This record gives sequence, C-alpha cells and structure tokens, in this order.
Amino acid sequence: MQRTYKTVSYAGRQSRPMTTEPIRFDTKIAVLLREDLETWQRLNVTAFLVSGLGTTVPEVIGEPYEDADGVPYLPMFRQPVLVFEGTKETLAAAHARVLSRALPRAVFTSDLFTTGNDRDNRSAVRAVPTAELDLVGLAVYGPRNAVDKALKGARMHP
Repeated sequence: MQRTYKTVSYAGRQSRPMTTEPIRFDTKIAVLLREDLETWQRLNVTAFLVSGLGTTVPEVIGEPYEDADGVPYLPMFRQPVLVFEGTKETLAAAHARVLSRALPRAVFTSDLFTTGNDRDNRSAVRAVPTAELDLVGLAVYGPRNAVDKALKGARMHP
C-alpha cells in the first residue's frame, strides 16, 4: 500500500508561528525487536527494555509533567524512542556491535516469556553465555552515529 503525504498550507499547519527551533538530539534511544514476535510480545518486550534505560542513564529522563489543573504526572524520556525490527541474525549482530562499543543496553531473551518475576528473569539471563542468548529484543542508548552503526541492517518497525 502506498502512502501519499500532502503538504498543508502554512495557515493550516499551525495557528501561530513557532518561536523556537526544533530540538535535534545528538543521542538516540532505540529498541530492536525480533521480527517474528507476536504483537503482545513486541509491546511487552519494548516496555521492559526501555524501563532499564531510565534508571541507569538518568539524563534520558525529562522533567515531570503537569496539566492545566495542576495534576502532576511522572516524567518520561526527553527524546523519542525509535523502534526497529530485524531477523534473529540481525539482532545477534547488533548485540555484538553494542557490546563492542560499550553502549548502555538492555536485553530481553525468549526465556523471559516463561518467567514471572524480576528475580527469575535475571536468573534466566545469567544461566546463558553471551554468545548463546536467544535474543528477542535489545534496547540501546548512546551517540546517534554509534547507535545507527550498531543497528546496521535493522529496519524501522512498521
């Protein structure tokens, strides 16, 4: 299916001129998922993977939110999370490149679908040598170009 995008007139795009330039981040948060996951697995794996980044890399977290009535909300990432997909081989190669670049990362293995708590999750990962991990997901944070090189061969999630 082909998608066609049409540019709307300036007046139709915004009600007032923007006063600031768009923010361009020199870092990237990315998640790479194995392409054969079910939809519920993709969502679950993504949520688990990104949860590790905020606790280890605090600079990725923005300020708390508040609505017009003063109701507070938790802070979230300060930048977008890009989600990619690839084959099992793509994921293994990306994992090796992430390790060689010492980028902050989180992994999700197929074994974690059978565990029910954090303790058992950690035990399941610890029981398998690095080269034998059956990866279904990988989250990574770092300089944009380093993350791009690490995820070479992956494609944007549809």
